[in-house]
Amino acid sequence: MREKPKPTRIPHSRGQRLNVMVDGEPAEAYAGESVATVLMAAGHIMYQQAAPEHPAKCLFCGMGVCFNCVITINGVPNTRACITTVAEGMVIETNWSNDD
Repeated sequence: MREKPKPTRIPHSRGQRLNVMVDGEPAEAYAGESVATVLMAAGHIMYQQAAPEHPAKCLFCGMGVCFNCVITINGVPNTRACITTVAEGMVIETNWSNDD
């Protein structure tokens, strides 16, 4: 029986550390990342529900087509987190529930 080859690890370095706020709390972010990446890395459940009668939504396409990841960034509502690059001093408001 042949041994399976071990996966090749590709060296990766993150960009410059940035200071951002997510729902009033500081969050770890790095230059070049999308806001959606920052939210997921910080443990935010990407969940929103427009109204009780509407089904829950989450990060779905990751490329700006579905609009399920819209949040408020720097006071601008309905900004797509998946295609917005994080920036120094960014203020991110999710309005998502972090309940399981």
